[in-house]
Amino acid sequence: MPSAEERPTLEVGRIIKAQGLRGQVLVDLWTDRHERLDAGNELLTERGPLVVKAAAAHQDRFIVTFDRIVTREDAELWRGVVLSAPRIDDDDVIWIDQLFDAEVYDASGVLRGVVVDVESNPASDILVLDSGALVPLTFVTNVEANVRIDVDVPEGLFE
Repeated sequence: MPSAEERPTLEVGRIIKAQGLRGQVLVDLWTDRHERLDAGNELLTERGPLVVKAAAAHQDRFIVTFDRIVTREDAELWRGVVLSAPRIDDDDVIWIDQLFDAEVYDASGVLRGVVVDVESNPASDILVLDSGALVPLTFVTNVEANVRIDVDVPEGLFE
């Protein structure tokens, strides 16, 4: 298993603005892995690493205290900074970066196209193929990262 330093780094959120007087910031977290904000976790930025001291949910965002941001003035200087972290190893997760450029095959083994984009959708993200076909991720049965994706779709989806 690769170490955290060897795993791909993903953007996981952004500091929105200062929140309060003691250096807390409001963070928009772009991942459903809320453990990214557990105390002691390190997030990477273009300005160097930040270690989470505390975090609390606040509406659809989080109020976070980082080790290097101690005053409101400090917090204002971090507005807009993107937060990144190494990808979490989880065999049950399909990572978006594993989908691009993969050939998509249906249950009969017919090549249906190559993934050129992934569109966000509330029900299920959607693979956009170079053939123009749109395939919801719910129909993906197997992924060989950036090489092959097998899908089992309802009849007529590719017509």
